[in-house]
Parts: sequence; structure tokens; C-alpha cells
Amino acid sequence: MSAPKGSLRPSLVIVGAGPRGTGLVERIAANAPELYAGSGPAGPGGPASSEGFDIHLVDPYPPGAGRVWREEQSPLLWMNSEAQDVTMFTDETVDMAGPVTEGPTLHEWARLQGRTFADRPRQGAYMRWVYERAVAALPPGIRVHHHPCRALRVSGPREGRQQVWLEGRPRPLLADLVVLTLGHLDAELDDEQRELVAYAREHGLVHLPPDFTADSDLSALAPGEPVLVRGFGLAFVDLMVLLTEGRGGRYDGETYLPSGREPILHVGSRRGVPYHSKIGYDWEGERPPLPRFLGPAEVDALLARPEGFDFRRDVWPLIEKELGFAHYHRLFAAHPERTRTAWTDFEEKYTAGEGAEIQALVASAVPDPADRLDLTALDHPLDGVRHTSYEELQTGLRGYIEEDLRRRHHPDHSPDFAVFFALLSVYAQLVRLGDIGSWWHGFFSYLASGPPGPRLRQMLALSRAGILKFVGADMTVTAEEGVFRAGSATVPGSAIEARALVEARLPHPTVERARDSLLRELYADGAAATPEGLLAVDPADGRVLDRSGTPHPRRFALGPHTDARGAGAFTRPRTGGPAFRQNDATARAALSFLRALSCRAA
Repeated sequence: MSAPKGSLRPSLVIVGAGPRGTGLVERIAANAPELYAGSGPAGPGGPASSEGFDIHLVDPYPPGAGRVWREEQSPLLWMNSEAQDVTMFTDETVDMAGPVTEGPTLHEWARLQGRTFADRPRQGAYMRWVYERAVAALPPGIRVHHHPCRALRVSGPREGRQQVWLEGRPRPLLADLVVLTLGHLDAELDDEQRELVAYAREHGLVHLPPDFTADSDLSALAPGEPVLVRGFGLAFVDLMVLLTEGRGGRYDGETYLPSGREPILHVGSRRGVPYHSKIGYDWEGERPPLPRFLGPAEVDALLARPEGFDFRRDVWPLIEKELGFAHYHRLFAAHPERTRTAWTDFEEKYTAGEGAEIQALVASAVPDPADRLDLTALDHPLDGVRHTSYEELQTGLRGYIEEDLRRRHHPDHSPDFAVFFALLSVYAQLVRLGDIGSWWHGFFSYLASGPPGPRLRQMLALSRAGILKFVGADMTVTAEEGVFRAGSATVPGSAIEARALVEARLPHPTVERARDSLLRELYADGAAATPEGLLAVDPADGRVLDRSGTPHPRRFALGPHTDARGAGAFTRPRTGGPAFRQNDATARAALSFLRALSCRAA
């Protein structure tokens, strides 16, 4: 429905109706009884308002699911989290001012086994239900209107009503507050991608730039033809699925039975290996007491430095020590027979030690190198690895994937699980530091947010069937002699030629390169951006900052396009949920503002 013309009711416009926008509506519903009495009696937060206010959700995709989780997509595409690890509801572990509103996880709502990796349409249905429940929980005076179109720009004075201009509409929505919950965005091509597109057009080749794989037109990738794929993360997994099972192939146990319609995928990346498998067993026993070396006090100290901080010099050593603490805490607790000293002695020396001292301590206390945490080796698994032939590399990479599956699915290696919990703890702290560069986010995803184990087993089956071939580490791509040519440091002197190249990674939009005109216009209008091109926001409540560092009184932003982005799309239950805390703070700030506005009008 649409808002009444000429309405003077207070209004909030939320641009983006996916998970983040839905989460904000849920927090508004939870906090409204305290902070905005709506059409009911006066509450402790202030006087009653017989008028209430309007929430306008602007998104061309369905509310709740949004673009990425919409129900209208292939059920072959899975979520990347177990159903028991997906929730849209708060619990007592969330550090927030608003009330806890409990609700079911995905596996409880959908009646799935907890360890199931649900398909994305199922998640979309869950998100639609969450959205409908949140709207139903709003007080009667708060009305919601969905506008199934794009927002083009926001204008208006700092101290007055904002105008949100919509695609195809001559008049804007009037908003007392605007919140951007845009989610993941498309980006304009960078110089390299533009050159590759032009080369492909000139020579009759196929080039697919970074994109959301579910939205890509893959029809130009011909059966039986070689395709170079640059990127070995989650976007590649989607591509692999759509070009194999999506074209009629099927799995019979550990064997892939081709349909004959598949292209031959040659995949490589900087690391040259897929992201680590999701862990496939349940945690037992005590969790490491986290945070220990990177907690609120350490973040406060970093933020208080007048000269600022450097990630590699000042932050990474704390991360490394935190991850190592979790690893060895678990090793000593669950596998003491693989250690040489008492935990109390180790912990005391580990706490006091730095760098080389810790390395010497670990070498003396943990005899098997396989039980030691080496983050550099994890990040560069093929450094120094050389194969004499492309065929030899295929055998070597299959062995690497098999070993990863073995480790990630056996509790003998439960220190890996402890490091996973430490990564979540670290991420929750780093959100407060703002834009720390892209390396950390990639490292986190590689270790903690990889594909389900069954997807890696499918990679092995496709490799044995000759459908999937590995290129190696430090993959290079050149466009020459009418083709695309790929090489790798792992097989010196080798080259693979193809007439098709796919960039299997998400776009990396900045405020200047985002295809979303709203974000570009906001930047042109004076909004601040970080060196990485993220929209700068006030960490307290998400208000958009201008270039002097002043928060805008009427504009907010939440999500991955900001420097307060979280660790993933959804929150694991009972892990503190930084996104929940941010949503709650923004909801409370919006309600307080709108309540004050109503009081002034009255």
C-alpha cells in the first residue's frame, strides 16, 4: 500500500528490505512500547501519540528475503551455514539497551535437522515469516508501506525533512529519518575489468565480471569448452553447482555422472585452494574463555591513541595471540596427551610472552608440529609448493582437500573449532574499529565461512570426472593472441588457454564505484568514506558521518557498505550478535527522534 498524499505523520524510510532492514523493523517493534507509545496509552518512554508514524520500506525485491535470499531462485543453491546456526532473534548474550525478543532459529522454524544446510528459497521463506511477524508486532499506530522499486537519491536539509526519490516516480517520499540497509551492492567495473570486457568483445570471447552468481547469465559458457575461473570462494561454489547439477548432472555417491552439457572449469586464485570446510561435528566441553587478549579494553586503548593505529603493527598481534590462546586452551583441555607441560604453566608464560618467546614456548610444550597453530601457513598453503605438471597438481590439490575434510570432520582436531569461536569473538571486537582494510575480512571468510563439507566432496568428484581442474596459487590471467591465458606459480611455465573467463567473486563496491546511485549521490553530497571506500558511520547508532566527522541528524546506514559491517549475513545463536546490537541502537535512536518530533508537533 502507499502512504496518504499530503500526510504530515512522522515517517521513517528504510532503503533495503532484506535481512538488515527486517532486523531493524524487528528492533523497532521490540523497543516501541518503551520509546514510542504509538496509538496506545502513554508508556514509560514518553506520551502517547494518537497519530503514530509510517515506515516506508523501499526495495524492488520481496521484504524479508531481499535480493540474495529471495524465494524465486534455484533450490540447488544452499545456505552457507547450518540451519541451527541461523537466527534473526536476539537473546541475553546481546549487549544492547532494548528488550530481548526470542524466536526460532531456521532449523526450529522449518523443522529441519540442526546440521542441515538449507536451500536459499527455504531461508527466503523464513525471512518472509520473520518480516511478517515483526510487522504484526508493531503498535497499531505504526504502519508499514512497501515500495517495490529502487531509491535513486536522498536530498534535504540537515535539520528538515528528507526527500527520498524513487525510480519511476515524479515525487519523492518525505522522510523525517532515512536508514540505508542496502546489503551487498553491484559495482562499476574497474580498469582491469573494463579492459577485459573490451578485449572479449573485440575477439568474440566470453567474459563474466564479478557478480552475484545466481543473477549471472551463464548460457554463453558452452558444453565441453574450457572456462577460466578466477576466484575459489563461495561465489565459485555457486558457479560450480549451476554449471553441473544445474545442467542435469548428478552424483552417485562419490562419483559424478555428467550430463554432457557442462563446460570444463579451470579454477585458481591467490591461495589456489578452496575455503576451508565448515566444521562437521558438535562441540563438547568447556569453551575457551573469550575474549582474552582482544576485548573491549584493548579496543578502547586502540581507539584512544591520538596517532591512530596500524592494523598489522597494532591489531594483528592481538588477533594472533587471541586465536592462539583459544587453540592451545582446547588442545590442553581436550588432548592433554599431545602436550608436554601443565596448562597453568603454559598459560602463564603464553600470557607474558610475545613473538619469538611464544614460538619457543609452543615448540617445547607441543611436540607435534601438526598440533601447533601457524596462521601464516594457513593463509598461504601453497607457498613453496611446486609441481612439475598440471596433472600432478590435480592429484596434489585433491589430497589437500581430502585432508581438510578429514580435519574439519573429526574431533581429534577440535582446536580448529576453538579457533573458529575465537574468530567470531575477534570479529565482534573489530567492528568497533571501523574500516581496517579488506585483508582481514577475506582471511576470516577463508578460515571460518567456507563451504559445507558436501560441497568440497562434490569438488573432488568433479575433479576425478575431469569437469573441474585446479590452476594453482597466485593465478595470473592475461588477454593475448585472441584468447585468455592463465598461469600459476604452483606449476611454473604452464599455461591454460580458454575463450571464456569468469570472475567468481562478489563485486567490491565503494561509495564512488557503486552502481547504486543513491550511495554515490550521498558521497557527492558530503558523506564521509573510509580509505577502502566504505560509508563512514557513527559506531554508536549508525548515523552517517560527514567529512568533518559530524553525524547527520536524519540519515543512518547499516550493513556491509558501511565501516561498521558485521561478520556475515546472519547471527549464530548465543554469540552476542554485533548486528543485533547495531540494529537495536539505530532503532532506539530513530524512535527517540520520532517521539520528540511528535511531542514538538503536539
